[in-house]
Amino acid sequence: MAGRGRPVSSPIRQHIVEILYFMGKAYGYDIYRHYIEIFPKITLRSIYYHLKKGVEIGEFEVEKIKKEKGDYSWGEMAEKIYYKLGPSASPKINEEAKEYFKNKKK
Repeated sequence: MAGRGRPVSSPIRQHIVEILYFMGKAYGYDIYRHYIEIFPKITLRSIYYHLKKGVEIGEFEVEKIKKEKGDYSWGEMAEKIYYKLGPSASPKINEEAKEYFKNKKK
């Protein structure tokens, strides 16, 4: 009999693992931009949910938090949280992601 509640694994989080595998580190919106190019479209909110959940279970780690000045709709400062793969991440080397990043480097 299966356990109760949501499964710990998630296809969305696995896709984020694949993206971070090829990028090394990235912040939420950057991950989102690449995600919607490679995988089925999802919301930015969903990306942030899975990044937070991934940090909790060790799939991602916060690399650094950087405050950047700019002219944003909400003000002059943006806080970018950079993520990298954590010890629990297991990249499967997704072919679509591999092809996408190979073509990006050209």
